[in-house]
Amino acid sequence: MSKIKRSISMYSLQDQYARGKMNLEDIFQYLNELNAGMELISDQMIKGAPEPSGEVLAEWDRLVSIYKPTLVCNDVFINTCLYKNRTLTLKESTDLLIKEIKLTRRLGFPMLRLVSKTPAGIIEPALPYAIENNVILTLEIHAGMSFDNPLTQEYINVMKKLNSPYVGLTVDAGIFCKRHPRVSSNYFRELGANEEVIQYIDQIFARGTDPRRYFAKYAAEGNEFPDDLQKLIKNKYDLEYAIFSTGYEMSDYHILDEYMPYIKHIHGKVYEMTEEGVEYSISYDEIINYLKEAGYEGYISTEYEGNRFTLPDHPIKDKENVYAHQMMMKKYLGE
Repeated sequence: MSKIKRSISMYSLQDQYARGKMNLEDIFQYLNELNAGMELISDQMIKGAPEPSGEVLAEWDRLVSIYKPTLVCNDVFINTCLYKNRTLTLKESTDLLIKEIKLTRRLGFPMLRLVSKTPAGIIEPALPYAIENNVILTLEIHAGMSFDNPLTQEYINVMKKLNSPYVGLTVDAGIFCKRHPRVSSNYFRELGANEEVIQYIDQIFARGTDPRRYFAKYAAEGNEFPDDLQKLIKNKYDLEYAIFSTGYEMSDYHILDEYMPYIKHIHGKVYEMTEEGVEYSISYDEIINYLKEAGYEGYISTEYEGNRFTLPDHPIKDKENVYAHQMMMKKYLGE
């Protein structure tokens, strides 16, 4: 049996929670049924975060004592855009991160995931608080902002400089797409995107690359898209589809080789689980084999993102996709 473990990001169940279909206790029960660890989004599910009331914390403690979940990671967003006329200063962002670190420790999580655009300059001043509270800080390496992104590189430079076990990475499997997500194509097709644009993007993946990399050489020449794609774009949905297509990357698994000592957590991205029990765009058998051989022993956390491609009046199949992804991982992990 693999030493890699399973968890579920509460991002996957945001619709269930926001619409009142599942409360926090229901989520604790659900995780226990799947024997999976918890990745929380405290900004969304803990009222008053990062400084919740004693009443809110007491209810959290009650649920933890009853259901005894495996607490894996807390996801937070250092929202630098709170004001219309300016971004937060580094000191304001640092102060906010320190509050998030303290809350993460109070809730019982050993790790705090930072969203991709977190300013790198807040990590070093916050590190003493991470050490004091025994909380690991990890930046998410997300598709569209992968290892070659300048903001990501700023964080990586700080991470390497500090060389601390309390500073690392959360890698999102969306950087390993073999195909453009079919649910995205179907969604934009229903809205009115032209078939020619959809096929153009699919063909980029079929050639063994991704739109972000393919478009980069044209962007360097001052053009957002190649001329042949520009001619196909007829409406706003075509344009949105082409822009959003750059958020899915086809990286080689070995891009992780030099970063393995820093990788603390994996987001198991899910856009669509098929009837065959595999993810349509991402080859998890290959990813898990790579991680096993590389000696990774942390968690892979199911993160369902197909919810954003659900048309109005259509059901969001979040629990179905989460369950199928967890069953797939059990199979590949040899459980």
